[in-house]
Amino acid sequence: MPRKNDEPPNKKPRVAEIIHVAFGKGGGRVPKPEEPKAAAPELEISLDAKTTEPLADVFTAREVEKLLGLAPSLLKSLDRTGIVSPSGVRGRSRAYTFQDLIALRATGELIRGRVKLRDVARAIGALRSTLPRVTKPLQELRIVSDGARVVVRGDDGTFEPVTGQMVLDFQVSALREDVVRLLRPETLKNRSRTAYDLYVRASALDEDPRSYDEAEQLYKKAVELDPKLSIAYTNLGNIRFRRGDVVAAEELYRRALEVDDRQPEAHYNLGYVMLERGQAQRAIPYFQKAIQADPKFSDAHFNLAMALESIGEGGRARTHWRRYLELEPTGPWADVARDHLRRRPE
Repeated sequence: MPRKNDEPPNKKPRVAEIIHVAFGKGGGRVPKPEEPKAAAPELEISLDAKTTEPLADVFTAREVEKLLGLAPSLLKSLDRTGIVSPSGVRGRSRAYTFQDLIALRATGELIRGRVKLRDVARAIGALRSTLPRVTKPLQELRIVSDGARVVVRGDDGTFEPVTGQMVLDFQVSALREDVVRLLRPETLKNRSRTAYDLYVRASALDEDPRSYDEAEQLYKKAVELDPKLSIAYTNLGNIRFRRGDVVAAEELYRRALEVDDRQPEAHYNLGYVMLERGQAQRAIPYFQKAIQADPKFSDAHFNLAMALESIGEGGRARTHWRRYLELEPTGPWADVARDHLRRRPE
């Protein structure tokens, strides 16, 4: 079974958390539970929109300058000409909403691309009129141009074309993350802390088939709040694996490594997936990387030895059989390791 990460970020995993690959008939994937799944309760996550969600916040001209690099004179000009004006209020002053930021970023890129101001005005006017009619979450959108028009896109298609004269491509989710990183660092800390709390709650539930649904919801919420919480992707992948969705599990393990390429559990779990498919040669580099990240990862040594044996590299396997026994002299697979060493003496 793929290994779960139970540790906080930036800490080495506990060596005592042992999970092995089961070889032969009946080995591998955990069977589906026979008992009915318990209904997952509604998540009650209390988040202050003003301090944790940029989409609900408003921003001053100085903050816009810091975020997008637009000069105060340009902001005033855009306001005066009606291309992009502050549509929100902070206290008694006008302020920019997140929708305004989307329009401002597109405006800045169009201007830097030497698009004529009248064409910028037409493009941004149509863009701003489109956004209020979009029913899906803003952060799921992408603002793009094919060289002749600017469009707002989601996973399920294009919403509305508008005029433009350059290639433009940015994800609204990236803009939201920039807002948090540059303008709301305290928010980032709060979001990360809340995400980790959700992760901890999920970790207590993710090995009981009756609570898979609840754990999955908690992990999803955690990575939504903190997309850099790599360990949550790994453990969410383990739930998918236990449900029999190996493809989705593999995608989540790879996502974890995109965030943290030294996470030993994700490397190990990808090796496990490859080994289960009978692709020992492809599994070997993943086990090796898991060991590089955590030299005391006993399961990785054991399964690397197994993979090497399966491709006829018994000599290389000996190093890892011995290392496994050094780490787990009385472990559940110690007899298997000793048997391999006896059958292939030096």
